[in-house]
Order: sequence, then C-alpha cells, then structure tokens
Amino acid sequence: MVYGLGPDTERQLGVLWGKSARRAGGTKNLLLSHLLDTAAVAELIWDRYLAVSVKRMLDEVAGGPGLGRRFFAWLCGVHDCGKATPAFQHVDEDAADAVWRAGLTWDRHVVKKSRRRHDKAGGELIRRALAQAGWGEDQIGWVWPLVAGHHGSFPSLGQLRDRTRGQLQGKGRVWAQAQSALVTVFTKELGFADLAQVQPKTIPSRAAQLQLSGFVVMADWIASDERYFVGIDELEKVSMSAARGRAVAAWQQLGLRGGWGTLAFPGAGLFGERFGCEPRPSQVQALEVARRMGGPGLMVLEAPMGEGKTNTALAVVEVLAARFGADGVFVGMPTQATSDPMFTKVRDWVAKVSPGLESQVALLHGKRRFNSEWRELLAAAGEDPAGHHGGVQEDEYGLEVEDWWNEPGCCEERKVPAEWFLGRMRGLLSPFVVGTIDQLLFAATRTRHVMLRTAGLAGKVVVLDEVHAADVYMSQFLMEGLRWLGQAGVPVVLLSATLSPAQRRDLVAAYLAGASSLEAADVSGLTEPTGYPNVTAAWQGADGPQFLAEHTTSWRKDLDVRIRVLPEPAAGRPVTGRDGASAVSAGDRAVTDLLEDRLRDGGCVLVIRNTVQRAQDTYTALRARFGDDVRLLHGRLHAEHRAERTEECLRLLGPPGPDRPPRPGRLIVVATQLAEQSFDVDADLLVTDLAPIDLLLQRIGRLHRHRGTVRPALLKSPQVVVTGFNPRRSDPPEILPSSKGIYGSYLLLRTAASVLAAAAGEWSVAGQVPDLVRRVYDAEQPVVPARWADIEHTAYQEWGDTRRLRAERAAPFLLTRIGEHANTTLDGLHYGGSPASLQEEQFQALVRDGEPSIEVILVRRDASGFWTLKGRSLGVNGDASADLVEEVLAATVRLPSKLTAAAEADLRPLEGWRDDPWLRYSHALVLEESGGAVIGGHTVRYDDELGLVVDASP
Repeated sequence: MVYGLGPDTERQLGVLWGKSARRAGGTKNLLLSHLLDTAAVAELIWDRYLAVSVKRMLDEVAGGPGLGRRFFAWLCGVHDCGKATPAFQHVDEDAADAVWRAGLTWDRHVVKKSRRRHDKAGGELIRRALAQAGWGEDQIGWVWPLVAGHHGSFPSLGQLRDRTRGQLQGKGRVWAQAQSALVTVFTKELGFADLAQVQPKTIPSRAAQLQLSGFVVMADWIASDERYFVGIDELEKVSMSAARGRAVAAWQQLGLRGGWGTLAFPGAGLFGERFGCEPRPSQVQALEVARRMGGPGLMVLEAPMGEGKTNTALAVVEVLAARFGADGVFVGMPTQATSDPMFTKVRDWVAKVSPGLESQVALLHGKRRFNSEWRELLAAAGEDPAGHHGGVQEDEYGLEVEDWWNEPGCCEERKVPAEWFLGRMRGLLSPFVVGTIDQLLFAATRTRHVMLRTAGLAGKVVVLDEVHAADVYMSQFLMEGLRWLGQAGVPVVLLSATLSPAQRRDLVAAYLAGASSLEAADVSGLTEPTGYPNVTAAWQGADGPQFLAEHTTSWRKDLDVRIRVLPEPAAGRPVTGRDGASAVSAGDRAVTDLLEDRLRDGGCVLVIRNTVQRAQDTYTALRARFGDDVRLLHGRLHAEHRAERTEECLRLLGPPGPDRPPRPGRLIVVATQLAEQSFDVDADLLVTDLAPIDLLLQRIGRLHRHRGTVRPALLKSPQVVVTGFNPRRSDPPEILPSSKGIYGSYLLLRTAASVLAAAAGEWSVAGQVPDLVRRVYDAEQPVVPARWADIEHTAYQEWGDTRRLRAERAAPFLLTRIGEHANTTLDGLHYGGSPASLQEEQFQALVRDGEPSIEVILVRRDASGFWTLKGRSLGVNGDASADLVEEVLAATVRLPSKLTAAAEADLRPLEGWRDDPWLRYSHALVLEESGGAVIGGHTVRYDDELGLVVDASP
C-alpha cells in the first residue's frame, strides 16, 4: 500500500480521476495528482509571483512568519476535492467504469439527469471534512466559498445542498471513506500532520478572500494545462515531489514572473534619476505626504493641467511600494486613446526603476492590437499580435466567451491555455499594467471570475487618472472598487485637475469604508485643502481614520486666459451657403470666419465639439476653407484611422523634444471629448462647445500647455472661445439640445453663467480652477442671475432625479448588494449577478451609463465577393488568411447607440470567419457597391476623412 490506507480505500483513491485522458495529454490524471499539481504551482506563485504585502497577509492568517506558504498551497490544491463525488466521476464513461468497479457506485439514472457542478459539491464536502477535523465555524465559513466558487461564482450556503438525498454527493460509508482519504492524503503530502493543523489562526478580510480565490483559479488553470501536466493514472507514481518537478517545468515554459519583489526605498535624487529634472513644489509635497502616511491608504493629487501629475504619481508609487510591499502598478486612464501614450511612459519609467522589467508592462484595452509599440513587443517575444491561441476565444483575462456558433453551455472539464491570461505581457495579472479605468470598474461588478480581476490588483499600487471624468453611474462602480481596494489594503493614487469638494469627500469615504469594513466611514476629520495644487491622504489607523491635507504653489505662473463667447442658435441646423461652396450651418460658418481672422499669421487651433455629428460638420466646413491643414479625431473612426490620427496629433502638437517634428505653421484639429483629458497637445487657440465647468477647464488645459513654444503674434495671449449656446439679453441662454442630452441642463446653465460673467475678461488658470469648480457644483452658491432662478430650480430637480435614477440603475450590477458591505465571507456573493460571458464592449455598457453600443467590422462587397476596406479580396465567403486578419480587424468601428438593437439583430460574422478565434465573434457590416448599408432604418457609410457617417432614414 502506498499511503498506508486499507486496500479498498487505496484502490478507490487510485481510480478517482481529476482530468480525463482527452484533457490530460492522452492519459487520465488521478484526482490526487491534480490536487498536488495545483499545490505545487501555488508554491511557485508564492515564491516567484506574490507581492510581499500578500505574503504578509497570508503569514498572519496562517499564524506567523513563514507559515503562509504551506497554507496557501493547501488552499489552492484542495479546490477540486468536489470531484470525488458522483456529480463529477460519472462525466467520463471510461473512467467512471473503473470508479464503479472499485465500489464507488451511484444511482446512474439520478446522476445522469443532474447538472450539479463539482465546485458546489466541493464546498459541501470541505465543510464536512473541516468540521470533523475540529475547525471553528468562522474559519470554515470563509474557506468553503473559495472551494465552491473556483469556477467563477460564489454560491450561497443554501445552494450547496444536494437535493437528491446525497446521490450526487456520494452516498454511504464507502464514499465518505474515499473522500476523507483524498483530503487527508493530500494534506499530509504538503507536510501537515493532519487536517486540524491546517486551521488558520485569523480570518482575512473579505477583499483578501476574493483575491485569494483569484489565485486559486490561477493555480488551477496552470495545473490544468495538459502540455506540462500530462496525466498520471498510477497511484504509486503520484507524489508532491513529482508534482513540484512538473510545476517548475511548466513555470519555466510559460515565462511567468512577478514584479519588483522588494523595492528599495527611493532616495532624494528620485526625480532626476527617473525623469531627468528636479521636482516641482507640488511633486516634493506629494512625496513627503507619501512618506508620512501611517499605512497603506488613498492619496488624491489635485494639480493644474501640465503640472506633471503623471510623474508625481509614478514617483509616489515607488515610495508606497517600498513602504508597504507592493510588487507592481496598475495605471487606469479614462480612454483607450490616453492609455497608449501612458503605456510608453510607464515602460520608460519601469526600465529606469528595474532595468529589464519593462518587458513585463502590459497594455490592457480592446484596441491594443493596433498600438504599434505593443505589436512590436509581442513580435519580439514571438507571440501573435492577433491573439490566435489554439482556437479558444477568451477575453483579456483568459475567460472563455460565448460562442456565436454553438449554444453556450457549461462543461465540467475545462481546457484553458494558461499563457493567455498569464503570459509575460497579458492581463491585470501582469505586474505592471496600463489600461482604461474600466479594468478597475470591471473588478467592482458582480460577474463571474471577478476574483481574477481582483487578484490582478492584489499587491499593486493603483493609479487612476482624471477621476473627475466618472459620471454618477460610473462613480458607483468606482466607489465600489475603492471600497474593496481599501479593505484589501491596496494603496491608491487618484489624479485630477478639477475635482469638486463633494467628489473628493465621496472618494475618501468609499476607500475608508472598505478599510474599516463598515457600511459608511466617518470622514468628519477630513478638511478641505485651502490652496492649489494640493494633496489629500487618508488611511485607517489604530484609532480610526487618519488624514493629511496639504497645499503648495504651482511651478509656473498662472495663465490669464481670455474668455470669449461665440453665439450659436440652438434651433436646428440652419443652412447657409457661400460662394458656391458646400452648405454649412450658421455655427460652423461663424467658427470658420473666426479662424480665418485669427490664423492670418498661422497657428495651431483645437476645436472641441460635443458630438460626432457636430465634429464632422465642423471639419467639413473648415476643410473647405483651410484644406489639408485640418484634422478630424472622434470615436467613430475605425480602429486604424483613430490610432494613426491620435498618434499624428500627439506627434505634431505634443511636448517638444529631439524626436518631435517641427511644429506646423498652421494646423486645425477638430475633435470630440477624446481631446478633453490626458491628451498632451498644445494649442495656440481653443474653440469649444459649452460643457460643465470642470470639463471646460480640462479642455482649457490643452491651451498654451508647453513652455517655450513660439506662437504667432495674434495668438500670443491664451484665449478660449466658447460656443454651442446662444446668450439672450434677459432670458436664460439657449443651449444646444445635443449638449443637454449629454450633460443635462443644470451644470450647463451654471457654467454658461460663469462663462458670460467672464466674457471679455479673463480666468486665471490654474489659480482660479478650484473656486470655479466649487461655485458651479455647490448648489448653495448663487451663480446664475436672479431672472434665471426658476429655470435653474427646475433644471436642478431634473439633475437630482437623473442622478438618483442612474445610481439606482447601477446598483444591481455592483459587486456588493446594498446593505452587505459588512459581510465577512464570500458566501452568496454572486446571487443575482450579471452574465458570465461578457466581451469588452458588453462590460463597457455595464460600467458606463448610456445607451449600449457595439462595434462592427466594415467590409465591402461586389459581385465577385467581399473585400477589405483597403481593397484586398476576401473571396465569396469572407475568408481571411493569416496575413489579412489584422487588416480586417483594423476596420473595426463603433456604431452610434441608436443602431445597437438593429445591429445585434441583423449582423453576424461572415461565413469565412467562423474558424478564426477573433473574427468569429465579430459583427460584419457589409458596405455594398453603392458605398453604404442600411441598418435600423438609417443609411450608414464610411468616409476615409469623416469616418462613419450616419445619414437620415431612407
């Protein structure tokens, strides 16, 4: 006998299987072997991946320094104990026969009809085993959900129960003996004397439990890779030492690793070493506050546009990582377009902190394949930029997504390529990640496999830029995410140029509520900064919440920005003509005339419109007058055009440097809100639609941004021209309906009042920024003239009602249900959760309010078949060879929300796409020889200059 068990029990242990032959390289893998394989992988995750902060937490849970490693390995390995039940053992007929012959029988009729999953069976089994070993109820209560939830969702205790009188769980003494033997032998193989010795000494926070669950999934998926863990079907060959050898070989092949490990505390020359310059006063202040914080917490950095907040944040990350044991960073940006340049910046910074680790920086958003730097990195690593991975379609985290061609189902055995979610440069589980803020918001949703997302944030410092840009709906997910990060002790750095006092207080309160594991935190001790730039820090101390709030002076003199209003009627789109040219609206005619006057000596202008339609119309009008000196940038350009134009704008108008081309003599960039934030361009003149004051000030941040820029005489003084509304002598102004549809009337009305009060005068930017924002957002502050009072009151009520409705709309999708933030375990976390198989665009609809929209791939068709937009043939079925896939994907474009329902109902992949792992999940929008397509009663066409154009109903 191998393990000193009775002959019958040992024979049963030798037939219980964990992976079938077809899922384990041709030979079935015994269940004990898979548990040990997973535990061996977990040891390597501890040794080579986990952050110091996570190890400290596990040591404390296990009872002291050095004890966490073995407990972590046990926790990961025991996850599949539920496979020692008829619910799983019957799945493979050949393997099931051997189990049956060994005396482990079941009611074939009952078991065959059931769809009970082994993860739930494992939750029930481990509860019984731990209770018999003498574990306390509290300790059992937090461990069993990690077993029951390792397939992506946490059931409630009531959902564990086998309603077939034990048939699925294994009925009788023989099954109980075999199950007990499996857990006991596994436990002893890890070096524990018995199961009682495994019992932890403390209970980790609920957030730490969720992160641990993610690492359980990570270890399981690596140990399930048949290429490195070929099945072992003879019990005498199963051992922990053999499992460790297999795990080391797999780890080396997969190229997995963590981040910094233990980061040295940065010295006084930090800024010079990292960024080649001396720190500014606001940067010195932020570093000092980071050094003084009494524990991991939240920092809010508020500073003017162009102050260098990004460099400040990265320097602060080093301090916080060194102090609190973080191993990497996640930088969340407001958009995909702003993520790309940040990716470059973070790679440069990581290379200076730890040379060689820049290859471990991941770019994480849905269009990263079009980022040239990302593609070069993948190519250098020998990876396929198109993401072809054995025919399995997965999201950014390695989670399988719904198949267009088959009914979605749930298979009891899974086969997931580990490198997809843990490759050197993939996903939140990479040590250094740059992506959209959505990645954090996703981690605050009640969706399957959310534990992988939270595990990806464990042991990192989280940096979120432009946090003021989150509207009330998105803010619900942001606050929820901050709660979980606070409870997990993850340091967070928030950046903003224009944060209202109420927003700041809400952000701090959310983090501290999590850190204190309370439904609400006491932030009465939080004082509002009295100057600008400023830093606010908060953390949970032994005596409750602790705060620091400091301010300093900006590094440069304020810009005195002249404010001018260019009236625009709000009624319809009146059309005029000029000299036989194409018809233009009165508003665009006014902008064109203005720029013709201001650009007599040249200059660079940024025109920001609130909608794509307005941007296209304005571009058309300006192009007719200024020719090739006009550029257009908006969200309905296809992926390749958008990436190219964003890169061109940053190259032409970005910060000066040795690699930059000369500044254009004349250039006009027409853009939507894409240019509003984290878009490092320098305009001589800004023309913008009316927007809420904080967003308007963000747009002004693109004006005269870089020092030393030579500007034409007419544009030497910074000026912003605000349009998109029509002031009236005694009545409130007319505001474009399209703008009100986006922002509502209330904030636009109060912002218009502020703009009109300053018209023909100046704003001192950035000195006046906090006061301007405070006055518009504080309902008690009188901003509008008395004659507007009734209109303002009505708008305020509508604004409040809308905010409440939008917050309520987000509630069903938040990770924690209302009233359950004080819960101490993961029991029932996923009750009423969102669907499991969501692709990125669906997640965006989940965490960003508004009408849902989807992306489509544009192709052309004529009598001979399908063609790419660049004119390469796809044949009669749309077949895309390997060298054409990228070209096809480059024509991805987002439809306006009004066409979403029709697109989802009518559009499908082309027949020739069904075997491609990317294209098979895509909607094809076929443009006929006429150049357009009809969808949802609208004619849609793609213009290489204008992008996607949606015409009126036919």
